[in-house]
Amino acid sequence: MKLKTLLIGLVCASFSMSAFAAKNFKANVLYDQKHPFTHYGYLTWADYLKDISGGDLNAKVYTGTVLLAANASMQGLRDNVVQVAHHPAIYTPSELPVANAMQELGFNFDNQMAVIAAVSEFSMNNPVQLAEWNKSGLVYLGAYATSPYVLFCRQPINSLADLKGKRIRTAGSTVADWVKQVEGIAVNVSSSEMYSGLDRGSLDCASNSPLDLQARSLWEVAPYTVLVPTGVYWSGPEWGFNKKFWAGLNDQERQWFKEASAYSMANIVVNYKKEDKAAIEFAKGKGNTVSEAPADIKASVDAFRKKSLNDVYDLAENKYKVQNSKETLDDFINTYNKWVKLLADKNTDSVDDMKTLFMTNIFDKLPANYGM
Repeated sequence: MKLKTLLIGLVCASFSMSAFAAKNFKANVLYDQKHPFTHYGYLTWADYLKDISGGDLNAKVYTGTVLLAANASMQGLRDNVVQVAHHPAIYTPSELPVANAMQELGFNFDNQMAVIAAVSEFSMNNPVQLAEWNKSGLVYLGAYATSPYVLFCRQPINSLADLKGKRIRTAGSTVADWVKQVEGIAVNVSSSEMYSGLDRGSLDCASNSPLDLQARSLWEVAPYTVLVPTGVYWSGPEWGFNKKFWAGLNDQERQWFKEASAYSMANIVVNYKKEDKAAIEFAKGKGNTVSEAPADIKASVDAFRKKSLNDVYDLAENKYKVQNSKETLDDFINTYNKWVKLLADKNTDSVDDMKTLFMTNIFDKLPANYGM
């Protein structure tokens, strides 16, 4: 009888220890469930984590603004309302000036896979950026990156002259400066306001990823899409961690999170490109016009890119107060160029291949005490 009681006690103790070992945590992303940063970056990510950890890591994912307002995700991380969160740095420019200064380079880049890799490597290794994450109370564990933004317009855009006087929704001061240079009117509103602005006529054009033709039904209010590249966006972490939560994980659990980031970064980009293509075909099927950028608009973008690279150091130094701005920005530019070359002969449509490349070149090289 005593033996039976002892065995029951051991079984219960084992169960209790197992239940205690499992990490049940909250994760937040501000987009709806269909957006790639949500679907592949959080919902599929959570399933992948649970699978590779054998059920030890279980995320309760909150989407949209059900739990946290869009500009409150970093504060929610600090306060431990959630343990993992997506946070666009553009919502907290005074707290994340370095991340916002780096985003000013976005107008110059159009390789989405190279961007997501370069941003991750830079953000987890550059001492200036690392100090900012630490001061902000989060641990950075991987990037997001949009595809190159294009223009959705209410009227045809057949030449540079057609942009004159147009009210254009932009994201980032560099793009806004280009719009001003071509005598357009830059309008700074959130992406959630594009549809209503185009519908009411308070916007003539808006810049965002092609997938929004379908995901946000922009085809209904902007029948003309111009494939002029106006930047890739990435500011802030796709996965920011509460510092105490990260410190409380064991080495194996942290390794699982790293693997989930590498897998999900690849999954985001591969599927983002697919959804862009599908949305363009969808819009064409609805009778929308999708055209390449007119030659004079493309020439204007190319010329402005060269100018903005020269001006970005002063912008980082004066607007964002980033010390050693040239050294810091050059570190990012060099990291991006390295990844462009590294990816040149790789199958960037393979999630598994990209995940392995990210693990080998980024996450496996992090120090054992990363984020501690």
